Amino acid sequence: MYAYRINRLILAGALFALGTIASGCSSIDRLSQIGEQPKLSSIDNPTTQPGYKPVQMPMPKPEVASYSPNSLWRNGSRAFFKDQRAARMGDILTITVNFTDKAAIANETQRSRTNSEDSGITNFLGSQTITQANKILPGRILTADSSASSDGKGSVNRQEALQTNVAAVVTQVLPNGNLVVEGKQEIRVNFEIRELIVAGIVRPEDIQSDNTIDSSKIAQARIAYGGRGQITDVQQPRYGQQVMDVLLPF
Repeated sequence: MYAYRINRLILAGALFALGTIASGCSSIDRLSQIGEQPKLSSIDNPTTQPGYKPVQMPMPKPEVASYSPNSLWRNGSRAFFKDQRAARMGDILTITVNFTDKAAIANETQRSRTNSEDSGITNFLGSQTITQANKILPGRILTADSSASSDGKGSVNRQEALQTNVAAVVTQVLPNGNLVVEGKQEIRVNFEIRELIVAGIVRPEDIQSDNTIDSSKIAQARIAYGGRGQITDVQQPRYGQQVMDVLLPF
């Protein structure tokens, strides 16, 4: 257990050092931009940027194109008369996130107990007839009183609401025909990124004709809405405080 704590402390120190170096570089960049207008990004080929990776998504097995005689349509192609709702791996559908949660809970528990113990001997071997014995021998051997009480109260008042739309991709088709979908959306405003993640299992029958589905019809739904950036960093405790919260026993 001691060695485990030492390893945790070393890891925390290494992370603190890396964070200090990164913050120092960021501070130098910010200082160099004082009094200057924000520069616009140049128009470049995104595939030549460092760290670029081609998007890889699950796709259905390729179908061999076949043509029917005297027909204007190719078999397997998307047509005006074909159901345009998501049904295969790689298809896209729109999830309407309509989450409204409200809970109000109040609990109160009261408990009390009173005990009294009194044990003694009034006449120990004729001690009442001996004057000196009354001073030496106790009249009451044991006298104990105890009282305990507790009063606990708890309340929860929560109200949350989230309404938005996000496009999701079919990542898997289960043997019973249900679709596993996952969608992720990132929005950056200045130095803050808002991130929305939706994942779960849907039935093809629940998908509307406009290729949308309500989030309440997603089984095993996983919905996450948060952000990261300068505002989130200010709202979070500093690394040193987080390390002390983990290591300090009190």
